[in-house]
Amino acid sequence: MSDGRERDWPWLPAPGGPDAGAGTGPEPLSETLARRLLEQRVVLLHGPLDDVSVTRVSALLMTLDAEGDEPVTLRVDCGEAGFGPALTLMDVIELMGVPVRALCLGQVGAGAVGVVAVCAHRAALPSTRFSLCEPTTQLEAHVRNVAQWAELRAGERRRFCERVAAAVGKPAAVVEEDVQRGRFLSAAEAVDYGLLDEVSRPDADIHRLPGTEPPPFGFRPQR
Repeated sequence: MSDGRERDWPWLPAPGGPDAGAGTGPEPLSETLARRLLEQRVVLLHGPLDDVSVTRVSALLMTLDAEGDEPVTLRVDCGEAGFGPALTLMDVIELMGVPVRALCLGQVGAGAVGVVAVCAHRAALPSTRFSLCEPTTQLEAHVRNVAQWAELRAGERRRFCERVAAAVGKPAAVVEEDVQRGRFLSAAEAVDYGLLDEVSRPDADIHRLPGTEPPPFGFRPQR
């Protein structure tokens, strides 16, 4: 709950900074909304998930973990996410000391599917689209390091598929095959696949998976 005082949220531009506009006007709408959402323990994962955005989202999740015992909601609209950043964010979510609840809207693709899979509760709006697929990346490795790059990429894909498989209750080989050939799911199909617990609509059936209790870890400072 807010105590009526302005809170200094990390990883957000400070009021009056270079992005705050000229004069003494209000903060930009996007910044204002982000701060209000954080007060409600909501974090947005919007747009591509890369090395920069995973740092921001991870920092916000860890800050909310340290500041309260209530669950955190992660709102996901992310159609492109590399396996490396996704695995990092999955680690953070699984180490949280409070439950993280995913609410999906728009599209969830590539590595973002794994981020949703490891959340304690997973819901989506009816029109959300999911894609189990390889992330699109631009090859920048030197020709002599292509084999090493390919080996690293294959290892990330294997670890990613193993963790998604554990979350949805399927063999890792099945998930990896779906990722390699590219499988698209509607919200209802994602429930059947085991990726979602429910579709958020008034008449939705709720399918909860076992083992969704958070582990006894967290980012709250130790006393």
